[in-house]
Amino acid sequence: MDLGISNKVALVLGAGGGLGGAIAQALAAEGAQVAVADIDLDAAQRTAAAVEAAGGKALALQWDLADLGAIEAHIGRIESQLGPVDILVNNTGGPPPTPAGGQDPAAWRKYFDSMVLPVYAITDRVLPGMRERRWGRVITSTSSGVIAPIANLGISNSLRLAIVGWSKTLAREVGKDGITVNIVLPGRIATDRIQFLDEARAKRENRSVASVAEESTASIPAGRYGKPAEYGGVVAFLASQQASYITGSTLRVDGGMIQSI
Repeated sequence: MDLGISNKVALVLGAGGGLGGAIAQALAAEGAQVAVADIDLDAAQRTAAAVEAAGGKALALQWDLADLGAIEAHIGRIESQLGPVDILVNNTGGPPPTPAGGQDPAAWRKYFDSMVLPVYAITDRVLPGMRERRWGRVITSTSSGVIAPIANLGISNSLRLAIVGWSKTLAREVGKDGITVNIVLPGRIATDRIQFLDEARAKRENRSVASVAEESTASIPAGRYGKPAEYGGVVAFLASQQASYITGSTLRVDGGMIQSI
């Protein structure tokens, strides 16, 4: 299937590896030109190199999302080297495991400033151009914790819900402009982040990492952790011409793990 996004310009945040890297490669495989942004320049360059090795075009950017003052310079560079952004994939890092109660207000502020506010601000920067061209995709990767809160991920569960509410509201505001706005929720996808969370839980519960992973796998109807490429493929489809009637949605890529309807 031709997704109809050849030569579209995509900006993928947090694209140095894991889910973001897989998304960048999936979009590039469909012919999109991809700006690969990550706080770790080496990681961004590795993803960009993988895109180019597969015949795609990529631009690596070192981008600290908490620095809102850098947005204009980064977007300007993308526009001058690739063109205006047609597809924005908001993918931010997660906070460390914590309970919801007893957190220092400074921690809430720190992660709001790095996980939530940049999503709003970067989207606002590229939306006018999308509206002018009457085509655009805003896709935000969050967490299954926004539907079924995950134990000991209090900050993540809470702050990511702010993004879900924003996304649904924005979808209604820009739908008539040919722009879709959607949320994608990963279940347990085999990334370094999931490995880190499994290790943290094993340490907290004085268990082996293997037993934690085995228990988690048993809760997934598909019987395994997902592959990053599977997640990237779903995001690429949401960016496609064929997905033009999907907006304001929250799509689970979880192997059936989330038990609620």
